[in-house]
Amino acid sequence: MSSAGVATKALAEPAARNSLRRILKRTFPFVMATAIWLAPVPAGLTLQAWHLFAVFATAIVSVLLGVFPLLTSTMLAAGAVVLTNTVSPAKAFAGFANTSVLLVVIAFLVAQAVVKSGLGQRISLFMVSLFGRSSVGLAYSLVLTDAAIAPAFPSNTARGGVLFPIVLSVAQGSGSHPEDPKGRRLGGYLMFCTMASLAVSSALWMTATSANPIAIQVAHEYGVNVGFGKWLIASSLPSLITILALPWLLYRLYPPGVGATPEAPAAARKALADLGRLSREEWITAIAFVLMVTGWIFADKLHLNVTSIAFAGLGLLLMTGVLTASDITTQGDTLATFLWLAVLFALSGDLNELGFMGYVGQHLASYMGGLSWPVTYVALILIYVAIHYMFVSQSSQVLALLGVFLDVGIRGGVPAPMMAFSLFFASSYFSVITPQGGSQNVIFVGSGYLTQGELYRLGLLTTLFFLAVFLTIGTGWLMLVAR
Repeated sequence: MSSAGVATKALAEPAARNSLRRILKRTFPFVMATAIWLAPVPAGLTLQAWHLFAVFATAIVSVLLGVFPLLTSTMLAAGAVVLTNTVSPAKAFAGFANTSVLLVVIAFLVAQAVVKSGLGQRISLFMVSLFGRSSVGLAYSLVLTDAAIAPAFPSNTARGGVLFPIVLSVAQGSGSHPEDPKGRRLGGYLMFCTMASLAVSSALWMTATSANPIAIQVAHEYGVNVGFGKWLIASSLPSLITILALPWLLYRLYPPGVGATPEAPAAARKALADLGRLSREEWITAIAFVLMVTGWIFADKLHLNVTSIAFAGLGLLLMTGVLTASDITTQGDTLATFLWLAVLFALSGDLNELGFMGYVGQHLASYMGGLSWPVTYVALILIYVAIHYMFVSQSSQVLALLGVFLDVGIRGGVPAPMMAFSLFFASSYFSVITPQGGSQNVIFVGSGYLTQGELYRLGLLTTLFFLAVFLTIGTGWLMLVAR
């Protein structure tokens, strides 16, 4: 055989192996789904719930293993559950009308106006002029801003909508763009810092997310009564420690590639002066933004729907020409996010409605019998957090499982206030464990600065850090203040 033929054969063999590996990898989800689908249905579950679990679990595992992107996996899942009559079309596609999902989409579009008008550049230059001596300084400014405004926002998705345009503008103003393999890291660092901050600031303040009042109502049935002040005292120490440590921790887990920038503040102040006065588009965007934020803050008192407020703000931007129809047509990533989030939100809700989540919680919790109360307490919190891999909503897990876990903990000898508060806080900080773990995450996930693999890795490591702080320092603090 000639040398050319040998070389061609040598190149063909690895290519063939890679092709076979790719085929086997793509076949795995279908094998997994079929195996679960055909397995005997556990006692206490319906056939419908078991089949839906087979599809939903396979979709999540496919993303975790990098077999399919999230959009591909969820589209296949949506088609499968409807075509097999596992779930009706109305239930499978109900997420497309969900207000939280719609709020995420509108937040993306409003952020585009902040960038397009030039207001985002002005904001980013102002922040760099104050905190831009380092990337960690920028992260701290964002994290502390979130913690400060959180008590006024009963929706952490709305709070994410406020912060996202600022983070995007700061990242782009610093020369970080998603399509740049190296330059994206600063943007990815700032995006994940803010996303994780939303999780822990929601644990700090009772009014920072709609899941917290739901949790309080559930705990009230078990004799645990909590008010704003009592919540703040109980959450203050572990929450503040995690908030202050978060930018430093993520700097080491995901180095942004930009360290000290001592000359950046002076350069930003000069560029800010060169911009001059606000333009017409900047004024309109600023006014629309302030009106939306004000509406979100007072939404409960004024009985306003937060998603409707976002629609009105977007309408104002379109009416005044700050945003145009052509601007919206360029937002392909927004459409992709809308599709996968709506499907996952609906399927997760259907699993809960069919009793699967409650079934899992009860059976896992039942194994705690006979253990000492400290072991029961730690095990329940660990399980409660891990189960969030199956949920796309904090509120739905609180409704499905918090009462079950609280009851098992109390029966196992865990002091009721300690068990309740630990579940309260976990119901917020576990939201960062997956990209779809809370609707507020999706605003930052859709920016494109972080890959799915990076999001799952950072989500797991950050959640483990939160768990470590809340189970050690937090538990010790609760023994002193939660009685």
